Amino acid sequence: MSGQSKADRAYDIVLYGATGFVGELTAEYLAGHAPEGLRWAIAGRSAEKLAALRERLPGGAEIGVLQADVSDPAAVRELARQTRVVATTVGPYITYGEELVAACADEGTDYLDLTGEPEFVDRTFVRHDARARETGARLVHAAGFDSIPHDLGAYFTVRQLPQDVPITVDGFVRAAGMLSGGTFNSALTGFSRTRQTAAAAQDRKRHEPRTVGRRAYAPVSAPRFAKEIGAWALPLPTIDAQVVQRSARALSCYGPDFRYRHYAAVKTLPFAVGGVAFVGAVVAAAQVPPVRRWLGDRLKPGEGPSAERRAKSWFSVRFVGEGGGRRVFTEVAGGDPGYGETAKMFAESALSLALDDLPPSAGQVTTAVAMGDALIERLRAAGITFRVVSSQ
Repeated sequence: MSGQSKADRAYDIVLYGATGFVGELTAEYLAGHAPEGLRWAIAGRSAEKLAALRERLPGGAEIGVLQADVSDPAAVRELARQTRVVATTVGPYITYGEELVAACADEGTDYLDLTGEPEFVDRTFVRHDARARETGARLVHAAGFDSIPHDLGAYFTVRQLPQDVPITVDGFVRAAGMLSGGTFNSALTGFSRTRQTAAAAQDRKRHEPRTVGRRAYAPVSAPRFAKEIGAWALPLPTIDAQVVQRSARALSCYGPDFRYRHYAAVKTLPFAVGGVAFVGAVVAAAQVPPVRRWLGDRLKPGEGPSAERRAKSWFSVRFVGEGGGRRVFTEVAGGDPGYGETAKMFAESALSLALDDLPPSAGQVTTAVAMGDALIERLRAAGITFRVVSSQ
């Protein structure tokens, strides 16, 4: 797909799912921060809701409106043809994402989502990576709190260390915030599909080329007290470590042998035990369909925390990197992780794909591979911290 043919499209960015909770926050961010001349549109299945949203947005008269239902392949494909970048908030992606990512891969359109669903990411790789490489489309998943702070934070940490040496990085996550209904229901769906997720991972291994001459891995470690941060470290079985590992496999700056471990950091042992017990209970409940539906109804898609509650939320990810006889402590930090900052990260990622001079890439790629330094600078300018705390 040539740059000229992409430039001829009607829009630079289409935000799909714009009337959902995170979608509306992203639309508000784009309306307030998009550079002059950006051609963008909001999209979804309800023309009435889209029109009402456009009326509320600053400069709404200049924003396009596209109606398309994810269950209509022809409408989704037409949407992908009209833009250089599609950014979609519509999940669970394993349920609603297939037609859109397929259309983007076929049409050479860059695709961006917020998924934290490993099954969807692995199935997308198997089904659409090769086609996206042919057309030049970049398929970028997990472009919110899952997994930008962790992926770009590990990349930022590695850049502070000597090159061409074995490197280890540990990430420790602290956060205070609330879930939206969409995120909660996506998590329940993922918890209920453990067998399908494992099968998708195995299928990916059969199709994915092996890294030659280098190694990158992300083992799940046992809980421990981490003296380096003065807190209990609980392994986080989220998609974030997988994303970091894929960045390390793709980029030589991670060195010949790279290891990443991903943790939640908690101050006290009772809180750590309680957190593990709570997550275990939710996972167990998700295996029983009536219980899963009941839990999903407690916080429905489209619902989320108030602006006042979001204003009190925050996140901090501390990284400890070692390599070549050096040790560095870094931090990525910001405000409300799930919504305010996720909308910011998502919007800036879409702007980066559409507007920045980026290194060549195609197929399924991570945020570090696709956007790397350019996205870090965008996020810093937007108020998210990337800093070196100390080095030894």
